[in-house]
Amino acid sequence: MYWLYALLAVAAFAVAFRTTSSALMAISLIAGLGFMVAWMFGLLAQRVGSRTRDDVILLDPEELRRLRERAEARKLAGAAPPAEPPR
Repeated sequence: MYWLYALLAVAAFAVAFRTTSSALMAISLIAGLGFMVAWMFGLLAQRVGSRTRDDVILLDPEELRRLRERAEARKLAGAAPPAEPPR
């Protein structure tokens, strides 16, 4: 999809360089610049998206089990009655 923006930018620049009307040239140059920026953002988004890791593999099952055990231990320690303060 982002390659379509590159083609539209080239077409807009071609219109800008071929026309004799200054208003059409200004509109075409602005459109060409906008399409060029959209193409670059699309290209960057695609490249960043292809290099990201899957969120599922961030924690392996063993690490997840250890985290659950720690949370359970903290939960049980918080539920225990408080010790009497020393006098």
